[in-house]
Order: sequence, then structure tokens, then C-alpha cells
Amino acid sequence: MTGLDQVFVTLKHWLLGQLANILPNGLLPVVSVLLSIAAIIMVFASLFAIMTIMERKGLGRIQNRYGPNRVGPFGFLQPAADGIKALIKEDLVPRAADQVVHLLAPVMLVVPALLVYAVLPVGRNMVAIDFDAGLLFFFAVGAASELAVFMAGWSSRNKYALLGAMRAVAQMVSYEIPLILSTVSVVMLTGTLSPVKIVEAQAGHAGWLPDWFVFTPWGFAGFVLFMIAANAEANRSPFDLPEGESELVAGYFTEYSGFKFALFFLAEYLSLFAVSGLGITLFLGGWQAPFAALDFVPSWAWFFVKLLGLIVLFIWTRGTLPRLRVDQLMNFAWKFMLPLALINLLTAAVWHYMPPGMPRWLVGGALVVGPYLMLGRGLMAGKHISKRTYRYAE
Repeated sequence: MTGLDQVFVTLKHWLLGQLANILPNGLLPVVSVLLSIAAIIMVFASLFAIMTIMERKGLGRIQNRYGPNRVGPFGFLQPAADGIKALIKEDLVPRAADQVVHLLAPVMLVVPALLVYAVLPVGRNMVAIDFDAGLLFFFAVGAASELAVFMAGWSSRNKYALLGAMRAVAQMVSYEIPLILSTVSVVMLTGTLSPVKIVEAQAGHAGWLPDWFVFTPWGFAGFVLFMIAANAEANRSPFDLPEGESELVAGYFTEYSGFKFALFFLAEYLSLFAVSGLGITLFLGGWQAPFAALDFVPSWAWFFVKLLGLIVLFIWTRGTLPRLRVDQLMNFAWKFMLPLALINLLTAAVWHYMPPGMPRWLVGGALVVGPYLMLGRGLMAGKHISKRTYRYAE
């Protein structure tokens, strides 16, 4: 454990020791949990503010225009101005809307997005709750966001909001299957559902490369599938169909304004950070350093460096790829992502049980690349058929 890692752990224990002289013994576990919750909210809420300015400036550079440059030095106080505006903006609710459900929907979207951080190890001995079914908890709690999305569309009493909610739920359910299947290979080979133990299974080095799962054929393919599905689960471009301006206005949050709209915005980014953190945990070694010589860097710093790299990748994707059509979105999930996720499970099993003397990289690479090429060719061949079907449906 590096010095800075030890500082945070020691600071928490010292603070709990000081409080033990004041509070009854029964309240200490509650205070410990509240400290962890406060740290999670502060860190990732700050990251949300940083990413909003990064994304707006990054998209401005990609699209050859100015990003925010007026509020504060170089526009870096723009997130604070946006937050103040959201707090003081009038909250408008349609007369026919279901008032209670309309209010609860954004809250129910934010709460699961925060709960999933409890099982993510952001550093060595830095996880709020370490239990064996952590991965199962992550997906079970994250699935509650689909209910919140449908509540937002249904309670608005607006046909565009309802259609946007139905489209969002269909998209989230469709891409949740390859998202989960891409993680099954990691669970299968590590034999655990604990994120902490999955990170520990990636310790060490294979030659000059770190022993991370992404540096195996099945791990690289699973990581690509995981990140594509994660992008779709977060409703980000090119999968931002639930909020298509040309046909659905703003989708399921069309009738939201003020701070309620800001909660939807916050939940989207928190979910993106959480699923990116899970991808780091499963495939990129979690908080492990890439080289043994760099172990002096705090473990939590490596986690956030990797998270920053994935955030930049998401921003780059949003600024360069056009939005898909609805039929293309669903075809891609069911005809491409799902078969490849199943093939990748077979690849992981063959890779794991292959005798050491056989060319594992050659066989594993063939198992990954071959089906990808065949399925890609089949998908392109069926492109004209899907177009005719789409036109006929209209």
C-alpha cells in the first residue's frame, strides 16, 4: 500500500476513533457508512461537473467552434452557472400529469446510479461494501433505472414523452443482454462475483504486459462489446434515440424543467461513470498499475486515470458518429451484439482450457476474428432487406 493510500484509510479510522468517544457504539457503523456515502457523492459529483465542461469544450474543438469561454477563466465556471440556473429555474408540471410519479421519476433515476458505486473498488482497500455478490448487486440495482425512465414518460401525459420512454426501455433492455453476457466470461474464468476479487485476479504481469483481461483475445472482444453496450445503456450518441429532436423532441423528459431536468442530466453521467468503472474493474485491471515500477502512484489515481481515458473516448465518439435509426439500433443489438457475446463466451472457455503447448493466441484470435467477419458480412448483406422492411412498416 502506498503512502497516500494509507493516508485515506488512516484518516477514516482516526475520525471514527474520535467519534467513538462522543457517539454511542451503536451509531459508529452508521457514521462509517455515511462517511463512505459522502465521499462517493462528493467525488463523482465533482467529476460530473468536470466532465460537462470537458465535453462541451471537446465537442467545440471537434466541431470547429468555440466551447464555453465566458463564465470564469477559460469558461471553467460554466458548470457552476448551469447548476445555479437549474436551481432557480421555474419547475413547470403539466396540468394532466401524475404529480407524485412525475416527482419521483428523476429521484428514482439518481438513487440507483449512486447505489452501484458502493461495490466498485476505486483503490486498494477502498470499496464501500465488499461482498461476494457485488457484480450481481450492480446489475440488479442498475435495472431499476428502466422503471424510472418509464415512470417519467408515463406520468407526463404526453405522447412524445411516452413514446420516448418506450423507446428508451426497449433500447436499455436490448443492450443490457450483451452487456451482462460480456461480463459472464470474466466471472466464468475468475470464479467469483466479487469486484474486489476480480481486480485481484488481474494482478501481476505476463511478460512486459500487465495481466489484465483486455490483453487476451476474449478479453479484448468482451471489452469492446461491453463498452458499446455501455454507451447504448447510457443513451449517448450514436445511441441517443430516446431523445431524437426530429421525432420525439426531448424524449421521456420532454415535460421536465428546472432541477428535475438537472437530475436526469446528473443520472445519465453518473450511470456512465459507474458502468465505465465496472469496465475498468472487469477488463482493465481496476486500480492496478500497468507496470510494477509505477506502484508508488496511489491505486485510486490509476482508477481515475483509466476512467478519464474512457470518458475522453465517449466524448470523441459523441462528436464523430451520427445517430442511428431505430431499426438499425435494434438490429445491431439482436443480430450483431448478442451473437458475438455468445461466441465470446465460447472463446473464453477454449482459451482457458487449451493445453499450454498449443498456440493459444492463434486459436483464440481465430475464434474471435472469424465469427466477427462472418457476422459483419451477413449484417451488411441484410442491410437492404431491413431497409425494405422499415419502409413497409412506415
